[in-house]
Amino acid sequence: MRYGLKLSQKASIDEYRAVWRIADDEGFDHCWNMDHLATLGADPTGDIFEAWTHLAAMAEATTRTRIGCMVTGNTYRHPAVLAKMAVTVDHLSGGRLEFGLGAAWAENEHTMLGLEFGTVKERMDRLEEACQIIRSLWTTPRTSFEGQHYQLDDAIAEPKPVQQPHPPIWIGGIGRKRTLRIVARYADVWNAAFGTPEDIADLSAVLDQHCAEVGRDPAEIRRTVQLRLPDKPEDVIPQIEAYAQAGVSDIVMITMGGTAERQAEQVASLLPRLRAIG
Repeated sequence: MRYGLKLSQKASIDEYRAVWRIADDEGFDHCWNMDHLATLGADPTGDIFEAWTHLAAMAEATTRTRIGCMVTGNTYRHPAVLAKMAVTVDHLSGGRLEFGLGAAWAENEHTMLGLEFGTVKERMDRLEEACQIIRSLWTTPRTSFEGQHYQLDDAIAEPKPVQQPHPPIWIGGIGRKRTLRIVARYADVWNAAFGTPEDIADLSAVLDQHCAEVGRDPAEIRRTVQLRLPDKPEDVIPQIEAYAQAGVSDIVMITMGGTAERQAEQVASLLPRLRAIG
């Protein structure tokens, strides 16, 4: 089992730095931010920083833990620009980037900034095109692409990532018909933001079926979930044991702005026991 820390929103830069330090010093496998342009919940006016400039700082502030954005909203940036940003962070971190990507869902952010939102199908189509473009830019000398949403003409993308053939691609989402099929085609890791162990086992079976249909070994794709720390931190242990039995390989613990450092320290104190699971 692998364990990560995630601090998402409504936190100061000092609080982010404290969580990064704990992730790096205490032996967490990965550390995450999130990608939104307004805060989630009833109040969208809280503090939230831009994810990829934030990741560049995380790359410089850490030396061991792997880093990533869980997950990048595809609609916020052109995939060729995102591919370049990701390569930059991969180099800054010495090859420690985990690349998270999703279709995006927060309509209010698109409305307020005049970004194209579209239907669910259109966003999924754009996500699938982006996966093809990004992988090609990372692995081939030049990329031409003629899609419905994106077009590239003999595009150059140098340097290539430190990690070969490319950083691990995490795709987030639980859509049975389309999201999990995209995971089967393009992802190294599948992430579910929520769901019981029974839900994850059921969705994993759907993912396995998509893998069979596209000719992919399902064992190549790690299954991961995000969890919030219970009021009694040790109560997370039986939860994680149940997820491990459902085939989950990575747990990302979500910490909240204002209490993130304390929560990260609480999870760190449990790590020796958590490492025994699975």
